[in-house]
Amino acid sequence: MRDCFCTINLDQEEVYRTQVVEKSLSPFFSEEFYFEIPRTFQYLSFYVYDKNVLQRDLRIGKVAIKKEDLCNHSGRETWFSLQPIDSNSEVQGKVHLELKLNELITENGTVCQQLVVHVKACHGLPLINGQSCDPYATVSLVGPSRNDQKKTKVKKKTSNPQFNEIFYFEVTRSSSYTRKSQFQVEEEDIEKLEIRIDLWNNGNLVQDVFLGEIKVPVNVLRNDASHQAWYLLQPRDNGNKSSKTDDLGSLRLNICYTEDYVLPSEYYGPLKTLLLKSPDVQPISASAAYILGEICRDKNDAVLPLVRLLLHHDKLVPFATAVAELDLKDTQDANTIFRGNSLATRCLDEMMKIVGRHYLKVTLKPILDEICESSKSCEIDPIKLKEGDNVENNKENLRYYVDKLFSTIVKSSMSCPTVMCDIFYSLRQMATQRFPNDPHVQYSAVSSFVFLRFFAVAVVSPHTFHLRPHHPDPQTIRTLTLISKTIQTLGSWGSLSKSKSSFKETFMCEFFKMFQEEGYIMAVKKFLDEISSTETKVSSGTSEPVHLKEGEMYKRAQGRTRIGKKNFKKRWFCLTSRELTYHRQPGKDAIYTIPVKNILAVEKLEESSFNKKNMFQVIHTEKPLYVQANNCVEANEWIDVLCRVSRCNQNRLSSYHPSAYLNGNWLCCLETSENALGCKPCTAGVPADIQIDIDEDRETERIYSLFTLSLLKLQKMEEACGTIAVYQGPQKEPDDYSNFVIEDSVTTFKTIQQIKSVVEKLDEPHEKYRKKRSSSAKYGSKENPIIGKTF
Repeated sequence: MRDCFCTINLDQEEVYRTQVVEKSLSPFFSEEFYFEIPRTFQYLSFYVYDKNVLQRDLRIGKVAIKKEDLCNHSGRETWFSLQPIDSNSEVQGKVHLELKLNELITENGTVCQQLVVHVKACHGLPLINGQSCDPYATVSLVGPSRNDQKKTKVKKKTSNPQFNEIFYFEVTRSSSYTRKSQFQVEEEDIEKLEIRIDLWNNGNLVQDVFLGEIKVPVNVLRNDASHQAWYLLQPRDNGNKSSKTDDLGSLRLNICYTEDYVLPSEYYGPLKTLLLKSPDVQPISASAAYILGEICRDKNDAVLPLVRLLLHHDKLVPFATAVAELDLKDTQDANTIFRGNSLATRCLDEMMKIVGRHYLKVTLKPILDEICESSKSCEIDPIKLKEGDNVENNKENLRYYVDKLFSTIVKSSMSCPTVMCDIFYSLRQMATQRFPNDPHVQYSAVSSFVFLRFFAVAVVSPHTFHLRPHHPDPQTIRTLTLISKTIQTLGSWGSLSKSKSSFKETFMCEFFKMFQEEGYIMAVKKFLDEISSTETKVSSGTSEPVHLKEGEMYKRAQGRTRIGKKNFKKRWFCLTSRELTYHRQPGKDAIYTIPVKNILAVEKLEESSFNKKNMFQVIHTEKPLYVQANNCVEANEWIDVLCRVSRCNQNRLSSYHPSAYLNGNWLCCLETSENALGCKPCTAGVPADIQIDIDEDRETERIYSLFTLSLLKLQKMEEACGTIAVYQGPQKEPDDYSNFVIEDSVTTFKTIQQIKSVVEKLDEPHEKYRKKRSSSAKYGSKENPIIGKTF
């Protein structure tokens, strides 16, 4: 049996890892990761490891998917066979090469042909043991009867070495030179010769590590005097081959990959206007936003950009209210109110994730920290009890946690975001009108969201909601699951009002009897009343800083140096809407604090400054803070959120130094004054009207992409509207349009026409951009390197 975990990698760079599933050969992870990809890459890779406490973790196998193939797997669950891992197949990066064929006449009148190989540079070589490598290249001319090899100098601590070294090889035998003869390389020699470049990491006292190779046939010079191009490094010929391939197992993945080209803001005006009019369209099913949800293969694809866009423009409450009202029309039983996965429930789920993050932080995090950091057993299932466990003690432990969490939740109404309260108020009113004879429905309409879809989900998976930095262990996950089940049922007004609970398990029914008291019922009712009220709240939360991001990174010492060594320390960073702090450990007092209002710029730091990747700098009123993130995704996320939270600061810089100030001068421009003006313009800041984490142009571009992908279904919906409008009698053959919600065929038809019009107008600039991009990214350029051999 093995203790397994997985990592997600961009090429060789780890960006995420799952929890460890202990003692299993069929581990079930069920973990979700969402991230922006901030750089070019060749492969999205997944590595499966066997956790080893005393030695290095053992790599069992991998799944590597080429960037070009990601779209083929996007949106569906697939089993991938694990492939073996060896150093010959673990490659990434590219090399810049120039070849020339020269004719030389010697002093005695003979002709010599020389191949000139100029190894210029490499880019994007992998990290070795978390650090930049010490690369060098071997250059070989290989043929049937020759293998001449030369070698570059070793470049220290860099993933982007600049070699600029030239090597000469004789490619044909010398022959007598006469004025009549012309220089011509024999065809047969050219066909059999090739240049091979191998990249290596210099291991000093240990074995050198293979980083990749390229092979270029000399016959690329058949028609040209010189050949210059970037090449992607490739694995060795035997990299993925072995005499016998063992069955290493399989990994089931569900990958959703999107790639958008966001145009300037002015292009999105018409589509944005059409979408933002949606809440005012009667009926709501004829609005552009609702139609988007109808035609997308997966409603979740439409929900995220739609909610963010509407939320940004304060249009979400009226839209969500209107689609929820449509849901209620089809609900026949009050006990099933808002239990399905409709457009309305998904929109509200996504809204709560976005606006409720800080609410969860102040409400749940302290108790979740206590649960995760203690080792109290809470198992009450007799079948799962461990030897020596006392079920009565476990019940007391579980009750203690449930009571503490429940008490905190029902006292948290003042921290509930206004947007959530406004929507809950609307839901409550509509539910009462729909089921006037049911006194409980006004509460179950709200509790089905705030308890079932918000608090209970956050309790059982705190890492997903950024409430915990690491994945809980199996025992803690079990404790959180039991607490979540109880909280979910406690919040269900209907369950509390009945003599019998809704649990299927006997042990949970017995445990829940402890909570079937009038005090719990009244506490839930009071809480639901408070968060679904229109009364203005004087919230203490307005003066509290909003938590934005936290995590472990490395920072360079401020104002201190150590002889022979740059002082980098691991620290826990925490960013709120007020300040950026770092601590020795999570929960400890801050060592250093930068008020957000003092941040002047946040920019990337060149790798050459400290020979470290994924570095950025926070420039503020004191010395710059130099920080190294664990990977490129994390660095990009920190830079993005720091830029957004400080975007409106006064005295923001217009220029900065992309390198560090070391040994009396700036490494980038060699200015000696530490206060010298920056030598490079700052990255364009986000407009002041963009809220944190919401870029409306990007969301609109995503919606445009979804419309273009679903044009066929949009066309069918348009035809269905025409059919309904023409044929007013009984619907004898409803199959063509029974999958669509069409209440008003005329209004829906007009909206579809408008959607098609704005999408067609947006097609033109996208096509121009694609053509420009394909023409500028010439095959063999740095942006579009050559893959494999060139003939």
